[in-house]
Amino acid sequence: MAAILLLVLKFVVRNPALYAAPEANKPPPLWIRSILIATCTGVSFAHGSNDGQKGMGLIMLILIGTVPTAYALNRALPESQVVQFQKTSEAASKVVAAKGAGHSIIGDPRPAVTQYVAARKISEGTYPSLAVLVKDVGDQVQKYGTLNKVPAEAVGNTRNDMYLTSEAIRFLMKDKENDLKKEEVETLKAYKASLDSATKFIPTWVKIAVAIALGLGTMIGWKRIVITVGEKIGKTHLTYAQGASAELVAAGTIGAADIFGLPVSTTHVLSSGVAGTMAANGSGLQLATIRNLLMAWVLTLPAAICLSASLYVLFSYIF
Repeated sequence: MAAILLLVLKFVVRNPALYAAPEANKPPPLWIRSILIATCTGVSFAHGSNDGQKGMGLIMLILIGTVPTAYALNRALPESQVVQFQKTSEAASKVVAAKGAGHSIIGDPRPAVTQYVAARKISEGTYPSLAVLVKDVGDQVQKYGTLNKVPAEAVGNTRNDMYLTSEAIRFLMKDKENDLKKEEVETLKAYKASLDSATKFIPTWVKIAVAIALGLGTMIGWKRIVITVGEKIGKTHLTYAQGASAELVAAGTIGAADIFGLPVSTTHVLSSGVAGTMAANGSGLQLATIRNLLMAWVLTLPAAICLSASLYVLFSYIF
């Protein structure tokens, strides 16, 4: 895509300044600089929306593990959303209860729901057990009025019930054997969204902290990245048009992956785009750099799997 975009750009914009490499410390013309700032901003935004999730996820795991009373549930959820949760809970309860009509559950419904989430196979007890769990979650929230008033000792149980219910509904909506009507699926989807807003949340200060960390990291380590991407992928220096094309495609690709929940590497996508522009421009590629990038991409996953598995076995013996 980057190669195609560069070729189209050459056909549409004939200004030779756009296809020249930077001259020492001489700044590019203002119009070219504006284009590069726009495309670079797009890559930065997409990078934050995708790679930034790793940092936010790790921080939330630490917060939920160390101070669950404060972060296991979204205590900042406004009262209006809690009221909406109760409405969607009642609607979902009716849908699930109707599917489980004629069956009754004695005792704890959680094992049957957990079994469904694990096996993803609807059994006789799936709907009635889920109906009881949905009602239990709704009763817990109604009992305290708002999530902010859930006592510390009850936070863990409430979160676990919400999370289990959300996962069960997620698989249920995808299950081809669910015999749910379109409007029933929409009801369950709305209820799942309410559950997720209470459990799958990230405080604003965490987002800001991760954004600052990413920005500072780029400010400190930019030189190595710029030299590798700009000078070591192709046999000639990257031109303004090549950089803009690669960045525009990278921003679009990463943004699309973010929308569909697909994990991608910004470095991987951007480097591939630069390589494409080098090939389209006839600049040639430095095979040593390409080989090292490919080896890193290919070996990272199995190396991480082996290391984490080894550490798990080691710790299981020690502890």
